[in-house]
Amino acid sequence: MRKWLFLLGIWGMGLTACEDVIEVEVPVEEPRLVVEGLLRVDTTQVFVPVEVKLSQTAGFFDQIKPVTDADQVIIILQVLDENGLPMETGTKSLTQLEAGSGIYVPDPSFDADQRLRVSTVVENDILYTLVVQWQGRRYAAQTEYTTSVPIDELRLGEGTLFDEDETELIVRFTDDPDRDNFYLFDFGFGNFLVTEDTFYKGQEFEFSYFYDENFAPGTELQVGILGADRTFYNYMDLLIAQTDGQQGPFQTPVATVRGNVFDVTNLDNDQVVDNTGQVNSFGLGYFA
Repeated sequence: MRKWLFLLGIWGMGLTACEDVIEVEVPVEEPRLVVEGLLRVDTTQVFVPVEVKLSQTAGFFDQIKPVTDADQVIIILQVLDENGLPMETGTKSLTQLEAGSGIYVPDPSFDADQRLRVSTVVENDILYTLVVQWQGRRYAAQTEYTTSVPIDELRLGEGTLFDEDETELIVRFTDDPDRDNFYLFDFGFGNFLVTEDTFYKGQEFEFSYFYDENFAPGTELQVGILGADRTFYNYMDLLIAQTDGQQGPFQTPVATVRGNVFDVTNLDNDQVVDNTGQVNSFGLGYFA
C-alpha cells in the first residue's frame, strides 16, 4: 500500500512539473469609436429619450472602455422640403450627466431646451445627423425617422422548440400595406429579431418567439416593435447572426459588421457623409 501511495505521489508531482505557461501575443489595432444610438420614439410621450452611448474597441482579453472624453456630441436636425432639400436646420447638444459613463444625453445647461420633442419627429420630414468629435477625428452618422405598426396581441404559448426549458411568446401584428416594411423586435434581455413583409404584405401576421428559459410566475416581459429602413435591417440581421451563440469563442467572424458611422475628418463634401475614401478609418455601431 505504501509503495502505491509513493508511486501515485511521484506521478502527481510529475504531472505538475509538466505544466507550462504559454503567453500568446494577440494583435491589437488602434481603438475604434463604437456608437450605440438607437432612439426609440414613443408617440404617447412628449420627448424622445435621446441617449447615445460611446465606447471604444479593445483587445480580446481587455475590458471595453467608455468614451468619456468626446470633445463634441451633437445631433443636427435638417427639415427637408418635398424635394428632399434642407430648409431649416437646428442642433441638439449632448453631454454626460454621469461623469465616466460614456452615455451622452441632452445638455441641460443650455438656455434653450436641448431635448427632442416627439411632435417634432412625427410631424416633420427631418434628416438627423449625429456628429462626434473624438481624439482629433470627426465622425458622422445619418438617419431618418421610420414608423412602425402597433403590436396587436402578445400571449404566452405552451410549445417548445428544442427542450422544455423554454418559454413561448406568441406575437401578432398587422402590416401596413402602403409601403415596404422592415421591423426590429426587441424581446428584452438582449434578444432581437428582424423581419420584413415580403411574404405577408398588408396582412395580419403571427409568429412564436422562444426564450431559452422558464420564467417564474409574475415575471414581466417587455416587448417592443421598431420600424427600420433596409440598411438598418441588414445591419441588425448580420449582427444578430454573429452574436446568436452558435460561433465558438475563437471562431473568426464572417465579416466586420459595419454600421452607418463614418470618419468624415477633412471631408470635402458636406452633403455626403460616406465619401471619405478612408478605407481603414471608420467607426462601428449605428445611429437610428
